Amino acid sequence: MKTLLRTILYLALLVWLGAEIFFPIAAAVTFSTLAPDTHAAAAIVGHLIRTLHGMGVVSGMVALAALALAPWFGVYKPRAALAPMILLVVMIACTVYSQNGIIPAMERDRIAAGGVIDTTNPSNPYTAHFNALHRRSEFVEEAVLLLGLVTVVLVARAETTRA
Repeated sequence: MKTLLRTILYLALLVWLGAEIFFPIAAAVTFSTLAPDTHAAAAIVGHLIRTLHGMGVVSGMVALAALALAPWFGVYKPRAALAPMILLVVMIACTVYSQNGIIPAMERDRIAAGGVIDTTNPSNPYTAHFNALHRRSEFVEEAVLLLGLVTVVLVARAETTRA
């Protein structure tokens, strides 16, 4: 059971962090390939980010459940599992905020700016707000990745302090 719990935990973290690491690469390739049609590229990247968020929430919940059960099965000491669990909750909250707060607001701004954000005047308030939200979404994704890496370190540390 200990090996199963650790495997589930590691796979959940691997899926989420792997997606976080490769998402910017996929977005860059999409925009460079579809350079003349940024609207299509943005639509594709929008679908990718929604998929990434869905994977993140599910993976985060699975990892959280594995960490919650780990002390009960003697995989980790309870105190060693607490910090990674807190970080996972923060990561899930950031992901949910991005998915349900930032992305819908960006979509509203895109529609209000005429449907294609890059063809509007940069001084347009909708475009300015869209750009600010885009920067915020990048910051949130970077924070999730950084917190995920810290979580991996804390889980590795918990391995050394096992019960």
